[in-house]
Amino acid sequence: MTVTFAVVTGGGTSGHVLPALAVADALVTNGHAPDSIHYVGTQRGVENKLVPLTGYPYTMLDVVGLQRSLSTRNLAFVPKLFGAVRAARRLLRELQPSVVVNVGGYGSFPATWAARRLKIPYVVVSYDRRPGMVSKLLAKRAAACAVAFEGSQLPHAELTGAPVRAEMVYLDRAAARQAARAAFGVPDDRFLVAVVCGSLGAAVVNDVVANAVGRLGDRGDLAVYHVVGDRFLGSAAPSRDSGHGILYRVIGYEDRMATLYAAADLLVTRGGAGTIAELATVGAPAIIVPWPGAAENHQVDNAKVLSSHGAAVLIEQPEFTIDRLVREIERFLAEPAELAQMAAAAYEAGAVHRSGRLVALVERVAR
Repeated sequence: MTVTFAVVTGGGTSGHVLPALAVADALVTNGHAPDSIHYVGTQRGVENKLVPLTGYPYTMLDVVGLQRSLSTRNLAFVPKLFGAVRAARRLLRELQPSVVVNVGGYGSFPATWAARRLKIPYVVVSYDRRPGMVSKLLAKRAAACAVAFEGSQLPHAELTGAPVRAEMVYLDRAAARQAARAAFGVPDDRFLVAVVCGSLGAAVVNDVVANAVGRLGDRGDLAVYHVVGDRFLGSAAPSRDSGHGILYRVIGYEDRMATLYAAADLLVTRGGAGTIAELATVGAPAIIVPWPGAAENHQVDNAKVLSSHGAAVLIEQPEFTIDRLVREIERFLAEPAELAQMAAAAYEAGAVHRSGRLVALVERVAR
């Protein structure tokens, strides 16, 4: 039986699941057996779709998030949380991992709290510029906090960069462009705008993009690949591929993100920390529209990490209009040198995420 080296925990949305899998993949790249990395998530999150495909052993706990507004769902929060912590303690006693790695979100709490009670060292990975509630709560007793930005207020903070998947770390966008274009069926002579707003999509962004496509319908030099989110697919504007004018593709979910980063000339995204880190790691120019409902509006702070260095365009949601989006797309179509400068600035900002410091910190804590 393989000895468990690490339990990696976090879940609920792809913004926590993908960084958790990035940590797991990086540990495997560094020589740890895949079956020595155990994932712990939630029974309701997107991890149930993503994690089984990886081959990592996993446990999904029955835990729900605390709603910030008054909701009957909060009645289940406390009993489910206590039950999940008990289940996590039983699991950790069985696995005896050398380290627990917490990547945030409500799904990460039970296993990390259990590790704290069992005196198993744990690392809190905080990749938002403003740490989340779970990260702040658990950081005090953490062996270390791996942070993506300088000046973190978390205790024991070490600047390591964010957890980013190996396929992003080693992506050469220029070298992969032609094959990526072929994978998506987009001609080389089209300027490709890719719109991806997390695993759930974003209604406001979807509406603006669909209307901008209508406004730009006569442009035969433009393509838009629009990931609307599965929940919006039924009500989304139809794809357009007549051979004349704009090429518009609409899908619900896209898991080939490295390929899409290579294919796209410009991204339109939300400001989740994982997305910001990926854009920087691969050097992809982007228009970032932060989700205003994020806690403490922290996605604006995330986006400023890039926009303040000329590495992205930050447009807050009230200013993200059809006119503004059309104007930005036409500007970059007319000024390819400006787009290239933005991509170069993004790639420079991503050096810390490509550094390997995060895995080194986890292994040091485990020792």
